[in-house]
Parts: sequence; C-alpha cells; structure tokens
Amino acid sequence: MQESRLSLKFLLMAATFIAGLLSFAEAEEKLAPELVREAASVSAGYLADQIEDDGAFCYVLNLDPTVNSDKKYNILRHCGAIYSLAMYYTLQPSDTLLERIERSGNFLKKECLLPLPGRDDLLAIWSRPEINHSQNVLQAKLGGTGLGLIALLSIEKIKPGYTSLDDLRRLGSFLVFMQKEDGSFFSKYIPSQGGLYDKWHSLYYPGEAILALLMLYEKDPSEIWFDTALKGLLYISKTQDGSKDLTVDHWFLLAAGKFFSLKNRTVLPQDYKEIVDHTIAICGLILKQQIKEPTNPLYYGGFSEVGYTTQTAIRLEGLQSALFFLPDKDGSTEEIKNSVEKGIGFLLRSQLKQGRFKGAIPRAISTIPEENEQAINFNRLAKEVRIDYVQHALSAMVQYLERKDR
Repeated sequence: MQESRLSLKFLLMAATFIAGLLSFAEAEEKLAPELVREAASVSAGYLADQIEDDGAFCYVLNLDPTVNSDKKYNILRHCGAIYSLAMYYTLQPSDTLLERIERSGNFLKKECLLPLPGRDDLLAIWSRPEINHSQNVLQAKLGGTGLGLIALLSIEKIKPGYTSLDDLRRLGSFLVFMQKEDGSFFSKYIPSQGGLYDKWHSLYYPGEAILALLMLYEKDPSEIWFDTALKGLLYISKTQDGSKDLTVDHWFLLAAGKFFSLKNRTVLPQDYKEIVDHTIAICGLILKQQIKEPTNPLYYGGFSEVGYTTQTAIRLEGLQSALFFLPDKDGSTEEIKNSVEKGIGFLLRSQLKQGRFKGAIPRAISTIPEENEQAINFNRLAKEVRIDYVQHALSAMVQYLERKDR
C-alpha cells in the first residue's frame, strides 16, 4: 500500500512537471515583442527609480525583509546600469529617463573620473574605497574605465556634448596604456603598488575595454582606438583557440558585434576568421549549457541548473550580439534564435510583475528545497536584487526588441 501511495505521488509530481513544461512551451509560442517590450519598460522603470538624489544607485536590496543586504557599492555596475538605461532610452525616449541617466552620469564624473598621478593625459574611472565602501586600496580597473567610457559614450549618443571629446580621448588613452605588446591587458592600475598591476586578471575586463574603444572609434575615428581593439580581439581569439578551458565571455561577443558593425573598415580575411571562429566556439558552448530538461520547470530555457538569472542574461546578450554578424550556414543561426526565445521567456518569468519592486530581477528565479544542503545560503540570497541583475536582463531584452524591429 505504501509503495502504491509513493508511486501515485511520483506520478502526480511527473504530471505536474510535464504540465509545467507544456505551459512554458505554449508561452514561448506566444512570446510576442509586446510582452518583451512591457517587461523592458518596467525593468527600465525599476532601474531608473533606484537612482538617488546624488546620482548613485540604490545598489542592492533583498525582497526578504529579514535578510540584511551588503552595503558595498560597485562603480563598474553603476556604469553598466547607465549603459542599459541609455540603450532602453533609444527605444523609448522620455525627459524623465534622460534626467535620471544624466544624474547617474554626473555622479560618475564627479566622484570617479580622475587623471593618473603625474599623467594628466590619461583619465580613468577610479574605484575609491569611500565610494565602494570597501577596504581595498585606491585603484583604477581596466573594466571600470572601459565600462565608464561605454556609459559616457552611451549618454553622448542621446545627449551630444555631455562629455568633452578631450575627456573621452583621455579615457581611451588609458585603455591603450593598459594594453601589453601581445594584445592582452593589465587588469588594474594601483598607485600604492607601483602602478601597472599584473597579479590578478579578469575574464571580462578586456572585452569591456575593447567594446569601449570601438564605441570611441565610432565617435572619434582615430586608428589607435581601432587598432588597439583589433589587437585585443585577436589576442583573446588566438589564445583560446582549441582550448579546453574555453570560457563564456559575453563581453567578447558584444565587442565582436560592434567590431563587425563598422562597415567602413576592411578586415584581413585571417583576422575575420579568427574572431568568427572564436565566436562560434563560445556560442556552441553557451548552447550546450541551456537547460532543456530541468529539475524544476521554472528553470527551463535558462542557463543555470539552479535558476540564476544573470547567468542567463549575459549569455543572451552574447548570443544576440553574435547573431548580428555570424554567417548563416545551413540555418545554423536558427538554433541561436530558438535558444534566445527560450532564454527571454525564462527572464520574463523571473521578473517581478507587481508591487513596490515591479520590474526587478532577483538573483534566482526561485528558492531551492530546504532539504538541499546548500539551501540555507542559496535561499538567503535568492531574492536579492542588485542593479547588475536588472541591467543585464534589460540589456538582453532591448537587444531582442532591436532585432525584432529591424
């Protein structure tokens, strides 16, 4: 009798699971641009509402009021949030949103935009301990200046003259200064430790710097910006060619998408092939990671076995950038497009649809069962909302809408 009850229980669980997958499949068929447009609107609204009077963001909160959030700040994620809001503004301009974007940009320039000691020709975005509420020493991160330049150039597109061309060039010159002869980059500049710092490396900083240089090239077509970016792209492509340690570097994909959008530039066939081949390799890795047989139906279409949202959003950003330039051989890009549909559906299910925090994207789509040994730590942060969680999801949704509107 007990075995019968257990069998019935498992049959009911299986039926519920399958019904969940079917409902998500039906939802995907109905994933109209209007649904994504509404989701992008409320996430942009949420992010804009987090900008305080001084231009800083309310960086993190937890939907569970019993959990205290870390009070640290991250100026890189501040810049990323500006970038996504400016992307959204190009779809749906408004005076209110522009004012909020400018306010956050003003904070960035006032608090973090400073020259290197003894080098007035080089500007950087500095991670200041008093701003980041950190015990780390004063430092300029490659990714911080890359994202800062991206943010300021994004504002420049919607409000020309916001930042002087001289300042933009000085930021670009810092990125050039940080590049090594082989095309790789120093990740940090730390005055108290001698300046150029090579004891720590970031996966994402080079791609962020390369994208910034290519955006600067659009604004100021100087060969140094383009050549430094190309050198960086080729270094990443060649050093990971055939590597067993291939990584999902969505900033590389975003930079490559910008690179191939520069129609007035000719690229050597071998250079083109190196970058495209590396893009194909990263996209192939991403596609293998998509969750199609989840342990929880909520995870379907995401790229995390436990429902992390940003893990999905950044992969969608990269895949959609690759769609811009990848050659469609035998319908190969259709697999990417289908993957994006599923992934966007996952993000829409993750989003808060009502209440005070409408439009927020939490760290994970759901908590995990209490019997899981990781449950206490995981569930404590599952409902955390940080500005970069929302930023990456918003960027992915805007890319989706731009592609549909073409």
